[in-house]
Parts: sequence; C-alpha cells; structure tokens
Amino acid sequence: MMNKMKIVVAVDSFKGCVSSVELGEVIADAIQDIFPKAKIVKIPVADGGEGWVDALQPVLGGERITCLVHGPLRNQVRASYAWIEDTKTAVIEMAAASGISLMQIQEGNVMRSTTFGTGELIVDALNRGCEKICLGIGGSATNDAGIGMLQALGFHFRDKEGQEIKDGGAHLKEIADIDDSMANPLLLSCKIEVATDVRNQLYGKYEAAYMFARQKGATDEQIALLDDGLRHLANEIRKKYGVDLQDCPGSGAAGGLGGSCHLFLHAPLLSGISMLKRILHFDETIRDADLIITGEGKIDAQTEQGKLIEGILESAEKYNVPVVAITGNCAEQSEAMKKNPLLAIFSIHDAPVSLEQAMNAGYACCHVRQTIHSVMKLISFGRKTCS
Repeated sequence: MMNKMKIVVAVDSFKGCVSSVELGEVIADAIQDIFPKAKIVKIPVADGGEGWVDALQPVLGGERITCLVHGPLRNQVRASYAWIEDTKTAVIEMAAASGISLMQIQEGNVMRSTTFGTGELIVDALNRGCEKICLGIGGSATNDAGIGMLQALGFHFRDKEGQEIKDGGAHLKEIADIDDSMANPLLLSCKIEVATDVRNQLYGKYEAAYMFARQKGATDEQIALLDDGLRHLANEIRKKYGVDLQDCPGSGAAGGLGGSCHLFLHAPLLSGISMLKRILHFDETIRDADLIITGEGKIDAQTEQGKLIEGILESAEKYNVPVVAITGNCAEQSEAMKKNPLLAIFSIHDAPVSLEQAMNAGYACCHVRQTIHSVMKLISFGRKTCS
C-alpha cells in the first residue's frame, strides 16, 4: 500500500527565482524516486502574484496575448496575459508589467516606479471586447497607489498647477485634483475582480508602505514619505467621493493598487488563494489525498494574512490531510504555524548561503529535490514501522 499514496503538489513560485510549474516538476520527480507508484497531482498555484496566469490558464483555456508595455521604471517590457475568447475573459497579473522582478532593488527606484504598464494590459484586453478581468496584484515593484494604471485608463491626477503628476509614490502628496471624466468608457461593460494576497490597509505603521516598501528598496525616510503620500491620496479621495479607503481591507495591497481598483474600477478585493481554489476545484482534489506539499519563498507572519499557505491549510483541515511546506526562509514563522498539528515546515537550505546563491534557480531546484527526498524517506520509514 505504501506506493499507492495520493500526493497533491501545490507550491507557489519562489518569486524571482523558480516558477510554480518548475517547482512542481522537481518535487514530483523527487517523490517518484522514493514512491514510484504514488499518484501525484500537480497544481500550479498562486495567490495573485507571479504565476497567477500560469495557474489559471490550464483550467480556463484560451491563448496568451503578449504586449509591449511600460515596465515599472517606464522601460519597455514584453508582458503577457491569458485571453479566453469564448467568455471574453482576461487573466492578468500585474507582476508581468509592474512586478518586482522587472526592477533592480536600488534606493530610490520604488519612489518613481509606476503601474502604468498594468493599465496598458487592461486597455489591450478592453479593446478585444473583454467583459471580465481576473486581475492578480501580488509581486509589485510599486507604491504609487495604482495611479499609473489609472492614468493609462484615462483618469487624471493633477497638482495645484493643473499639471499631471509624475510617476511614483514620491509624487502622491502633490495630488490636488482627481478627474475621472475621461476614464476609458469600455470599463463600464467589464467586470473586474482583484486577487490579492494581503489584507493591509492603505496607510499606517503596519500597512502598505511600512510593511512592503523596504523589500522594494525604500529607506526608512522614503517609507515615511510614501506613507504620507498614501495618506494624502486617501484624504483627497475622502473629500471628492466621500469614501474612506481605510475601511477597505486589502486597500494597501501592491502599494495601494488594491484601493484604487476597489474605488475607481469598482472591483471587489478577493483572497487570491480562495479565488484560485474555487476555479481549480481544489477542495475536491485534496479530499482523498494522503499528503499535500506546498510552499513559497518565505514563510513569516504575513503567511497568515491571506497568503497561499494559509488558504491551503484551511482546506487541508477540512479533510484532516497533513501538509508539508518547503521554503527558503522560515525563521519568522508564527506560533500558530508551529503549533498546527497538520503542518510541518522545512527549509531547503542545509547551511548559510548568500542571497545571490539562494536566488539562483539551479541551487533552489537542487535543494528542493534534496529536501523532498528527505521528507519522503521519513514518510517511508514511518510507514514501514507502522506496517
């Protein structure tokens, strides 16, 4: 019976290093080395960030559309999204046009990075007659509150001199006028749903800029300036629309992009992993599984804030399926994760490594394979002991 195990492999990408699909292949091969007859179900997953399109397109079908758009620093990049003609649906991940992997992590870059390219992808989909967009907003390089995206869609944000503000979160404090009168009219006939992996509010000490801008290269001083800019924008929105974005969980996602999508595009902010599980019929797949292998690049306190592993654990607990999570960094896991009887977390590193080495795809895949080998051997030993 040992080889008849059903193992579901649902691992998020190690962002900027290895994709969900690639990790799934490596893990499946490692499992079969120990359990050659095991039934392995590979499910590419993402919670709204990098890999969002890869996860959904195999189920939804359609084709890849590639566009030349503006990257986070206005450099031209090729970005693709999934287009399903039959249902007039587009699956877009903002990371393809405005993601952290497209920008060097250098001091000051996040102050001027823009989501304009994400808006250009939306425009392309609208011009094809799009009626529904599933927009994933994880993995951003930006803290511009989605202003760049909105500008690409025809919205205007002007300073007190009547000039359009420049790119980036550094200029949010200059906004004195919000003009939605020239917004792309095709938005009216398109329903947009936003998949996000965080629930943070727009501004504050534990919210968008303070939680995420540092990993995008911001200094302490810049983080404070970015937070001030988001606070100023929220005040301008409150004055014009009577809406308080602080009341919207997830408004701080992707440097404030979540809040702008909610207000200006009338888009609900949904848990990325919950949306994915629904579309992929995830719970039905794991119902009779013996083990789930999941993971992501870093497991920390944020993992419990709407991230992928939290969503997978939620489903696993319904059917009492044990979960093994692999990661490149688990030093900051919460007490709740440590105490969860169904969860075991393994770091893929067996010795201290530099960030450069840790982010090398070959290194990561090799150590993922070694880790899964060890886990599978432990399971094998345990089954032999119990039989």
